[in-house]
Amino acid sequence: MHIPLYHVNAFSNAPCGGNPAAVCLLDSWLDDSLLLKVAAENAVSATAFLVGQANGYEIRWFTPKCEVRLCGHATFASGYIVLHLLYPELNSVSFQTKHRGAVSVRKDGDFLLMDFPEVSTRRCTCEPPELRGALGIDTQAHAVLQGDNSFIAVFEDEDVIRNIQPNFERLEKLHPNVVMVTAPGEQVDFVSRYFAPGYGIPEDPVTGSAHCALAPYWAERLGKKQLHARQLSERGGELWCEISGDRVLLRGATVLTFKGQLHF
Repeated sequence: MHIPLYHVNAFSNAPCGGNPAAVCLLDSWLDDSLLLKVAAENAVSATAFLVGQANGYEIRWFTPKCEVRLCGHATFASGYIVLHLLYPELNSVSFQTKHRGAVSVRKDGDFLLMDFPEVSTRRCTCEPPELRGALGIDTQAHAVLQGDNSFIAVFEDEDVIRNIQPNFERLEKLHPNVVMVTAPGEQVDFVSRYFAPGYGIPEDPVTGSAHCALAPYWAERLGKKQLHARQLSERGGELWCEISGDRVLLRGATVLTFKGQLHF
């Protein structure tokens, strides 16, 4: 079996920056166990599998450990493959998801722009007792939010986010919740990091879906609908976010790093 395979770095214009995603093109859906094996073989945080349909593609995402319900950077990477390599005459492409309806990616000058659903959050009445120890810090969070299997710890200093050295074993005990940390940025509107060891992703380099929750929070807090965000992982990446009704528009750069075939 030969599967067309691409690797793309999302939300960066550097070949060693952003979040690497794999994109696999399928004629029809394979058994889930085989999709998981392919994702594990790719050894990146997420692999997007695409099956063509009349008006776009069906899309599913797998980490090396499991299938996930929503993945921003691998969708972004998929949009790049379709719009720049497969059908460069197109300006936009739609992807049908299993759980979140249709999402889309379109060209936006030298960048791409992705249209994703907003993820609602609510304020936790008390900070989960395991959270601070799992993050390895003494600083009290300004607020802790919860939504869609995630905890979001909000701090007031970018350096706190940069210097967090999490205990991944302890973070994994919060599964199925992932953990995001965020603060106002010094040179951007807000910064963040994202930890999901229970899904096989100790720290995700740049997380598009996380900004579907982060951007609405900061938009309300800062009183603006357009925001510039930076994820402070080792690889790093930048996104430009816009709130549009109950949708979040995410804009950024992409870099193709590999194309070939997987023999399976």
